[in-house]
Amino acid sequence: MDAQGRGRADNIDPADQWVLNPDTGEYELRLAPSAAQSAVPRPRRGAPARGKGPGTPKTPAPRGPAPEELASDTLPGQRRRRGTPEEPLPGRRRGRTKPRKGKAKKVLLWTGGGMAFVLVAVTAAGYLYIKHLEGNVTTTDVGSAGKKGFSKNEAFNILIIGTDKRTGKGNTGYGDTGSVGHADTDILLHVAKDRSNATALSIPRDLIVNIPDCPTKQPDGTTKVIPGTRNVRFNTSLGQDGRDPGCTMRTVKEVTGIAPDHFMMADFNAVKTLTSAVGGVEVCVGKPVNDKESHLKLPKGKSVIEGEQALAFVRTRHSFGNQGDLDRIKVQQQFLGALARKMTSSDTLTDPGKLLDLAEAATKALTVDTGIGSVSTLKDVALELKKVPPKNITFTTVPVLDNPAERVKATVVLNEQPAQQLFQMINDDVSLSAVKQKQKQESAAVAARLKGSRSAASDIRVDIYNGGAPAGSAQETLSWLQNNQGVEKSSQLGNAGKTLGRTTIAYSPDQADQARKLADLMGLPASALQPGTSEKNAQGLPAIVLTLGKDFKGAGVSLTAPTKAPADLQKATADKQVCST
Repeated sequence: MDAQGRGRADNIDPADQWVLNPDTGEYELRLAPSAAQSAVPRPRRGAPARGKGPGTPKTPAPRGPAPEELASDTLPGQRRRRGTPEEPLPGRRRGRTKPRKGKAKKVLLWTGGGMAFVLVAVTAAGYLYIKHLEGNVTTTDVGSAGKKGFSKNEAFNILIIGTDKRTGKGNTGYGDTGSVGHADTDILLHVAKDRSNATALSIPRDLIVNIPDCPTKQPDGTTKVIPGTRNVRFNTSLGQDGRDPGCTMRTVKEVTGIAPDHFMMADFNAVKTLTSAVGGVEVCVGKPVNDKESHLKLPKGKSVIEGEQALAFVRTRHSFGNQGDLDRIKVQQQFLGALARKMTSSDTLTDPGKLLDLAEAATKALTVDTGIGSVSTLKDVALELKKVPPKNITFTTVPVLDNPAERVKATVVLNEQPAQQLFQMINDDVSLSAVKQKQKQESAAVAARLKGSRSAASDIRVDIYNGGAPAGSAQETLSWLQNNQGVEKSSQLGNAGKTLGRTTIAYSPDQADQARKLADLMGLPASALQPGTSEKNAQGLPAIVLTLGKDFKGAGVSLTAPTKAPADLQKATADKQVCST
């Protein structure tokens, strides 16, 4: 016990009374006396005080139990039994007695037990809070449209959907009154396997698409197939005719060839509650804004917006660019970048109040698929996304053209060549940002497989198997190779009996020239070539083996990933603020 604490005997932890004596190098018990203590041990009862003669006045005994009684194994308020040997109070050096191990052990057990109780209480409170948060999250079973769980070791795609459905107070004056909740804002977020980069691909709501048949879970547990429709707006993939987010996921795959693994959906309230939870986000406009329809008023330059004003910002169409949906997408991308920066800023992460508000707001705002429906899984998703440097999170938009079938331009269609190039880059985990060290590239040894001579197409002998491609792909490829490419010595042998993620060509060393030619015809990268062994065809002759994987897109459709983004592709990164104009 230090000098400043002398005389304060209340609320003292017994463990705090063991103090290191610098003179001896050992721990001694220092008590909080109710009266002044001598620096030497007290004499036993009835024994004369050491160094004092018969005429020395006696020191009055302190009231209450003697200090050595407090140091004993007895509990406060108990007296030592008569005849129990007493131990002198440990002094500094002379007369010092080491504390018994039993006493120290009991003190440590007492304090350790108290700490354990606190930890159990905190853990229980944390568990209860997590269960509370999970009660906030709404889930939807999308069946085979998404994955059943989340993997930390793979690339992943999450479809982020913002609906125009109104729920809650104050959601009037925006979008279509009485909307069933169409897919008003749609962003396909791809996170690379090595977490070096991510791409946030905005899909225009007015993009003309074909919506496939959608198996949809009903409230009674049954599944209803909602018929697909052709040449309709993308936003009708949700809500229309009872379509659920799984249908929007299926439509994304139909349009882009990229399969979303999961979805996260929010309505108007999410923008208001999330921005308020973090204390507002900073946005920038290149000119003053006074939008009578959205009621957004902002001065030129930077402003901090939250709540209703933030919702007005992302809903405004008539104050930016050509007042269309494509320019609004750019504004929404700017806003999402600003929100991401604020959510991961030290100002937010070091403020427990903001973090709790953010956890409440985020879980209440979201509807997700059952594969990521627990708070612990959502935490894992967030932590994996946090690994991506903001400078390597790229926002872009599907390349589109005005719909040529319309005189009054209201919808858009895919700009096929740059769109397919962009989709393939994302599907093959190629970054749109300037990632150098971690950019996925083929090794020199793999690239060398395509170097060398090529046989004639007529010399290729190949057996074709379906290893995960759509049904009928092997027969389609056989017909295309024989009738269009002159590969007459080819056979279609049905299913491979295994599923492959990527299309491969297996061959023996003496068939390398045939394999290189077939890779050229099929548009396959060097990594598709698998040197090793071949097999014998029906005539007993050696044949290379072409196995069509899940990445197969059709006979003649190249699977070689581009290494550069399409020219004139609109891009923005999450680390930089851009002023909307």
